[in-house]
Amino acid sequence: MAIETLSVVIPCYNEEATLAALVDRVLAADRCGLGLEVVIVDDGSKDRSVDVIKALAAAHPEIVADFHALNQGKGAALRTGFAKSSGDVVLVQDADLEYSPSDYPKLLKPILDGRADVVFGSRFKGGDESRVLYFWHSIGNRVLTLASNMFTDLNLTDMETCYKAFRREIIKQVAIEENRFGFEPEITAKVSRLRPRPRIYEVGISYSGRTYDEGKKIGWRDGVRALYCIVRYNLFA
Repeated sequence: MAIETLSVVIPCYNEEATLAALVDRVLAADRCGLGLEVVIVDDGSKDRSVDVIKALAAAHPEIVADFHALNQGKGAALRTGFAKSSGDVVLVQDADLEYSPSDYPKLLKPILDGRADVVFGSRFKGGDESRVLYFWHSIGNRVLTLASNMFTDLNLTDMETCYKAFRREIIKQVAIEENRFGFEPEITAKVSRLRPRPRIYEVGISYSGRTYDEGKKIGWRDGVRALYCIVRYNLFA
């Protein structure tokens, strides 16, 4: 099947400070000749994110907007976004500026070359640059990735990464149950269990992480939930 369009799905919660700049970068990104659809799902933001999204959608016909009345979590926003998307390739993009759309060609190339069905963007495989931040966060990510790999029999280096790109026919086979950050181990487990198993690739990406003072949301409770999700969705789903 020919690949002609890219859907970028952006979950948003209280990101008025970064959302417009991020969307500008998405719209300007090299998409390897693919048409673009940008699906933004506001997850019950309490700041001005809804107003920003409405203004962006009015100015850009590529943008499809949806709004949750109450905050449910990243997984819930992505569930809505995936249902709204229509592209041949579906790519997850956070609403902050931690992940750069300049990496889209790296993420898309294995799929466009016909070699991959799913591509993970790894912060640990040597992208152009990465901001130096929390040591224990990086250790936690590696431990969760190792635990996930032990169950999925994959050799990923960064299961918790935001950047995941899917051929449409793959993501449409997966029913997302997790509402928060448990989405990452859940989607990894469920994709790995599809038969025939999708061809999964990993590419190095740049990463400009932010601090908690700058708005980072994930915490240690999400790490505990991730371990639970690794066991649940690999053994009992």
